[in-house]
Amino acid sequence: MRKILTFMILLAAVCRGYAQERTAQNKPYIDLRPLHFGILVGMHMQDIEMENVGPQTITGADGTVTEQTILCDADNWNPGFSVGVTAEARISANLSARLTPTLHFGAKHLSFVNLSRLDENGRPTTSTQDLKNTYISIPLDIKFSAPRFNNHRPYVMAGINPMINLTGKAQDYIRLKRYDTFVEVGLGCDFYLPFFKFIPELKFCYSLTNALDGSHADQLQDASMRAYANSVRSGHSKMFVLTFYFE
Repeated sequence: MRKILTFMILLAAVCRGYAQERTAQNKPYIDLRPLHFGILVGMHMQDIEMENVGPQTITGADGTVTEQTILCDADNWNPGFSVGVTAEARISANLSARLTPTLHFGAKHLSFVNLSRLDENGRPTTSTQDLKNTYISIPLDIKFSAPRFNNHRPYVMAGINPMINLTGKAQDYIRLKRYDTFVEVGLGCDFYLPFFKFIPELKFCYSLTNALDGSHADQLQDASMRAYANSVRSGHSKMFVLTFYFE
């Protein structure tokens, strides 16, 4: 989080520094085009917000009934890589619509703490899972830009981001659904260079739907894993995405 805040402060400082005096404009008519295209690369941090079930009643294969309490949490933000293309349509002098099909390669690290099963030291046992994700993202955003000054132009954006998850192992504790929908908000700044436009952007994405595959527990071959799969009621994915556009 400190790195993200540092980036935002540096972006504001650079924009303010450029705004001290008038200079010659690079690519002065580039924003008058009705439609323009570009490419993007970036990095992101993934997390998932879990809602735990709490105590569960478990019936073993021999008919014995026990109660277990298993807590699941994503214990850190995991970095990933993003690459894609962008198409932006001009609506008015300050408003535009943007479509940015993107591939996100990353993972979420999950930690399961079984409070009902203790080790030889009397501490709860812990299991982990690397929940790998490869998302196809097709966000549609509205971008509101401030008036251009010299060779920079800050903006804010918001939109809806449908995603398709291409990965998921059948015998993991947790598996995510194939489809998810995110809402996203962010800010960035257009920098007009002599030969192209460079745009750094930071945005936050939050899943609107329950991302967990509720039928996954019944498909597990190892019966002892089902208590872990059933320990979570719902999960909402989150992402911080730092993107660099080249137009």
